[in-house]
Amino acid sequence: MPNYSSPGVYVEEVSSGSAPISGVGTSTAGFIGVINTPGTSSTELDATLQGSQDTLQSDPGTKAKDTLQSGPGTKAKDTLQSGRGTTTLSPIPPQSNQPNQEAQNKLAEPNVVKLCTNFSEFEKLFGSLSSSDPQKQKTKTPLLAHAVYGFFRNGGTRCYVVQVNGDTDINNALEKFEAIDEIAIVAAPGCNISLGQMIVEHCKKMRDRFAILDCKEDADHTNILDSTNKPPDSEYGAFYFPWIQVFNPEDSKKEKYVPPSGHLAGIYARVDAQRGVHKAPANEIVLGALGLKQNLSKSQQDGLNPKGINCIRNLNGNIRVWGARTIGGEDNGEFKYINVRRLFNYLKKSIDQGTQWTVFEPNSPELWAKIRRNVTSFLMTVWRSGALFGNTPEQAFYVKCDEETNPPELREQGQVVTEIGVAIVKPAEFVIFNLSQWAGPGK
Repeated sequence: MPNYSSPGVYVEEVSSGSAPISGVGTSTAGFIGVINTPGTSSTELDATLQGSQDTLQSDPGTKAKDTLQSGPGTKAKDTLQSGRGTTTLSPIPPQSNQPNQEAQNKLAEPNVVKLCTNFSEFEKLFGSLSSSDPQKQKTKTPLLAHAVYGFFRNGGTRCYVVQVNGDTDINNALEKFEAIDEIAIVAAPGCNISLGQMIVEHCKKMRDRFAILDCKEDADHTNILDSTNKPPDSEYGAFYFPWIQVFNPEDSKKEKYVPPSGHLAGIYARVDAQRGVHKAPANEIVLGALGLKQNLSKSQQDGLNPKGINCIRNLNGNIRVWGARTIGGEDNGEFKYINVRRLFNYLKKSIDQGTQWTVFEPNSPELWAKIRRNVTSFLMTVWRSGALFGNTPEQAFYVKCDEETNPPELREQGQVVTEIGVAIVKPAEFVIFNLSQWAGPGK
């Protein structure tokens, strides 16, 4: 207790014991790359194993140049350039001195998780897509490299990356991801259905992250619904079809198709930053996509969308994501949309982390009032962002923490229970206009 010696007014700072709830991040991705991933052709695997001394010749006369930006916060650009004789992929040199050759060629060991904040960092840790740069080793996981590049190209800013030697190491990688709290999206580009199911189960177990899965490269609209081509239904993942065509840094004249999960993870991050996690990551252009493995018509998609097969389509000259459903679609009930599941993940984790101060506080009406005040304030912010449906806060959500939710028997067990209800905005998936002829106003 302070000692006051003379008359006057004294203002003291007093801790309230509580803190406002802040929203958690939703766009940090975790990528798993299986070395020599099944799904690449035998020719590509041979080229991958051959090492970094190969130089691939291109058509003398080609003048194509494509400058690719790694994403927000990037300090270097990757330039894909096919000129007379060779095809290269190399970053613009930094302003500082050239990095040490040995350090530059020291790649991350398998089963070691690394944080990357731009594609240049990925190249230093996991290798380059091109084999013609003598100062870089070539990556052993080209599908992973294309995915991480697509992630940053489409708006991603942070991702954790790990390479594994085989399918059996996937569980080990997922266990390491469990310890990284900020991961909200998980993908293993080009993995098979069984591995995809393991990733979905990981997300379901963690309850705060979402899986993005790819179809097989050779899947088409006639067999994509087969059990061997489609993962089991789950509200904790999304499934995309088909593979996308990207620039081939090895041979610009040869078509290159890659799984879209990395690009989709970047789109998730872009939409989260621009609109919010409540906005469905659909009707978005896939930056860096030049074409599709299969072009789909509306009638072909009609049989896929209800089952949660999110199609990527060529619409008006742009490659767009044209689906926003979780795996299984209609069968997932109220969680059939990606944004609904991800917003719930966001709300749960934000409230969980923002109310840790309540643990071991006296379980009294004073504590209940503080909890109601904090959660209500947070949900007001969410409502104002457009994530909740309703013209007033009362229509959008409610928070109940009182003697009714906390009877004596629960208090005796050391529990404090808060009941929260939210009305989440659903995407306008089907926009319908009823158009008819009109004779004009009567005289």
